[in-house]
Amino acid sequence: MLLGTWNLENLFRPGEGFGPADTAAYQGKLAALATTIRTAGVDVLGVQEVGDPDALADLAGALDDEWTVVLSELFEPAHPIRVGVLSRLPVQPAADTADFPAGLLPVQVGDHGKTTRRMGRGALAVTLTPGGTPLTVVVCHLKSKLLSFPSPHGTTRFDTRDDDERARYATYALHRRAAEAATVRALATRLLADEGRTRRLVVVGDLNDEPQAATTQILAGPPGSEIGTGGFDRPDHGDGQRLRNLAAKIPVERRYSRIYQGRKELIDHILVSHALLHAVGQVDALVDRPLPSLGDNPASRRDARDSDHAPILAHLTL
Repeated sequence: MLLGTWNLENLFRPGEGFGPADTAAYQGKLAALATTIRTAGVDVLGVQEVGDPDALADLAGALDDEWTVVLSELFEPAHPIRVGVLSRLPVQPAADTADFPAGLLPVQVGDHGKTTRRMGRGALAVTLTPGGTPLTVVVCHLKSKLLSFPSPHGTTRFDTRDDDERARYATYALHRRAAEAATVRALATRLLADEGRTRRLVVVGDLNDEPQAATTQILAGPPGSEIGTGGFDRPDHGDGQRLRNLAAKIPVERRYSRIYQGRKELIDHILVSHALLHAVGQVDALVDRPLPSLGDNPASRRDARDSDHAPILAHLTL
């Protein structure tokens, strides 16, 4: 089975607030996305930034075969993007959550003092049974590193000349991303129930940070046996809960999924439970098509005819 994750970049039908301005740009984007998915041959794909359920249905209709679509119902109305799953295989929804776990206090989201107890986009879990054994896939999209700032007119700015303001909003974003990572971690822990040696679980998504970032590390669980370390092949008491990030299996020259200000970054990830380690084959980032170098204003790509992210794919022998 080929499993992957891909941020589709503001998938809206034309004419909506965040979507392309016209039908031609929309149809061009659908065609480009569908070509990448068909060429990859992916079987199950976690997707992010689905703004319009009808747009994802349009994308599924542009693909070959029959595809099942499952979408999270949890998102922020101000920017209604959500996560979902596209699958050739039958899937069943297992969980859809956004509330921070018990014990975690609300986090501040701006200078006005407003706080939140929820993820900006829900974490969606689905279950499928390839080979007759359940496999649960959790899809998430954590708070972006790209910052937005309020303006006196009620609109949004994407830049500031005030470095103190920049530092504050970077802190708000970091705190929220960490709380969201802890929320996904709590969901994975509950689904694993300390039986990760036998339970097959995958967490995929746009984590908006690189493999060694503190927020990304929150998801992995107890440290000590990451891929490429001396403890990787040694059983220990953390194996029932730990998730292994497959980033280290991507060829070094292809180990990125986005280009920001000319710098290659791997911010899209696949993590697996202990039970799946023996099943993992090739892992790759589909960076054969040119990726744009992004700036700080996502609105500038409203009419883009592809995604600004590369899919991350992992072959699993199940």
